[in-house]
Amino acid sequence: MDIFNVISLLGGLAMFLYGMRLMGDSLKENSSGTLKVIMGKVTDNPLKAFILGLLVTALIQSSTATIVITAGLVGAGVLTLHQSLGIIIGANVGTTVTGQIIRLLDIDASGTSVLRFFQPSTLAPIALIIGIVLIMGSFFKNAKSVGNIAIGFGILFSGLLNMTGAVNNLAQSGMIENLFSGLGESPVLGYVTGAGVAFMLQSSSATIGILQAFSATGLLTFKAIYAVIVGIYLGDCVTTAIVCSIGAKAEARRVGIVNILFNLSETVLVLVVVTLIHKLGLLGALWEKPVNSSIIANTNTIFNLGCALALFPMLTTYERLSRRIVKDEPVKESRFKDEMEALNPVFFKTPALALQSCYKALLAILSASRTNIERSFTLLEKYDPAVHMEIQADEDEIDHMTDLVSKYIVEFLPQLRLPYHVSILDQYYKVTSEFERLGDHAVNIADHAAAMKRNSTAFSPAALSELSVLESALTNILDETDLTFRKRDVKAAERIEPLVQVTDEIIALLKRNHLKRMSTGECNVYADAAFSDLMVEFHRIGNVCSNVGVATMVRVHPELADHEHLYFERLHAGSDRAFNAAFDQARQKYFSLLQQPTPAEPPRPVPAPPAPAAEPEEEESLMEPEKPESLVDPERDAAKTPEPEKEATAAQEADK
Repeated sequence: MDIFNVISLLGGLAMFLYGMRLMGDSLKENSSGTLKVIMGKVTDNPLKAFILGLLVTALIQSSTATIVITAGLVGAGVLTLHQSLGIIIGANVGTTVTGQIIRLLDIDASGTSVLRFFQPSTLAPIALIIGIVLIMGSFFKNAKSVGNIAIGFGILFSGLLNMTGAVNNLAQSGMIENLFSGLGESPVLGYVTGAGVAFMLQSSSATIGILQAFSATGLLTFKAIYAVIVGIYLGDCVTTAIVCSIGAKAEARRVGIVNILFNLSETVLVLVVVTLIHKLGLLGALWEKPVNSSIIANTNTIFNLGCALALFPMLTTYERLSRRIVKDEPVKESRFKDEMEALNPVFFKTPALALQSCYKALLAILSASRTNIERSFTLLEKYDPAVHMEIQADEDEIDHMTDLVSKYIVEFLPQLRLPYHVSILDQYYKVTSEFERLGDHAVNIADHAAAMKRNSTAFSPAALSELSVLESALTNILDETDLTFRKRDVKAAERIEPLVQVTDEIIALLKRNHLKRMSTGECNVYADAAFSDLMVEFHRIGNVCSNVGVATMVRVHPELADHEHLYFERLHAGSDRAFNAAFDQARQKYFSLLQQPTPAEPPRPVPAPPAPAAEPEEEESLMEPEKPESLVDPERDAAKTPEPEKEATAAQEADK
């Protein structure tokens, strides 16, 4: 045995595994949005779910990835365990596609030059050439991702060819013959070997590929490899079950258990049937016949497809057994239950699902914080200890949910490759703390109302009337903030800042009026501290909403990232006509409600000359850049929701 042949074999194995990983990861990344939509629409039809699992696995070339994604969808409540059963069986069949591709090694091109293009020795360099041209040329959107897929394909076949060459050299030493002849005499040993290798490599496709490479020696017989193939199924499904169980709820863990139960049943069925057929003498010469890559691929496909058809009626039995093995854990119900379960690390390899989970969680935090602010406003007029307790209880959940989202975002960020996905996550990280701060301000307002109740102090009717106007303006700001984040609405973001400036003027006026009322005895002097503190809270609520608007503006207009102060300076200097118009309109509206003359407007600088005619087109292109469908945009997807569905969703969130 030559050490250099061993090194060559291991190097080929490394190339083969890396090529498979690169191709699979690129396929998953480029199709994540599509996978999310398709898998989320699975019905209760097991056959449809089976076909879906087969196709998805054939696409991303990993049954583990398909089942892990399915477990994540089950944990998030998108799919039920019953709906996932067909996907699990289909994924086990879909993983045989890789072996059918590798069987191209057996193509005999001696008779025609056309078939030579389908041989791995030709496909590998062609794929590598196509891949590097696409990566370096960037001829179209997603060219780099498609190029990575081609590069992965080329590396996979290059590694396979390298392994085949090394194995042929090692065959001369007699080591491989002795190894596999031993496996042929002991099916149990072959079964354990297959399971162990698949468990270490975490891929049944890769293990089958290695077996196909060894078949090039002509020393592998059917009796030596059939038990190895069956063992591979168990080793791969154990890895999948472990991944599905990490940090998952009971329902998601059951997906991994069902996969193990199916593969154990498949093992027993194949071993029993093959043994009976052999004893009856029906296998004939195949038993001792050397197998090639095609026979291994076909055997793997027949085993999986035959067992899937035979065991399909047992799906409900697997479901019942999984529920007995994995018991439901008693947990305290939370208003964020669904959102918390959706923050599953298994989605990191599928950005569409992970970003959607972050988006929904942040919407829930914003909704809860806003609800608390509106509750706290009611306490200023009439204090209710029960409402105060509800605010505090919800605030505890908001804080906990914020911690989970922040941690999820930090762990998710290193997994992203596309700049567009990074820009989305950057905005989410910025607004996470802002939404939580809204909840804090609601608690502070409620605490001030409670302190006034304890001290037997209250605001005068005039003060309460003015506060209601300020609260109305803040509610308007919160409406625009919600629309800004929910739909990535830049126009709504632009409407926030004029309203914030108007509320600052209202706060200044209310402070002056309050001072006058205290001097005449109309307002209780002991309520002055509470009033001043409330003005600070109201001012900070406006600032938080302004920050959310700016975060959205920066995501749409990345050039503002390092020049936010210049953006505000331009607005406040009076050189933006749209801002001036919105400010004047809001100013007139709310000051008329205060039954106060509108304060004299400070002189504004002469407006800057209008922008060139081409500016609107440029702004429009910045606001809505064209993106491929494979790039997930949760806000864009939400914007396409029909109105009745949006109202139903809003009602459900309110009920929570």
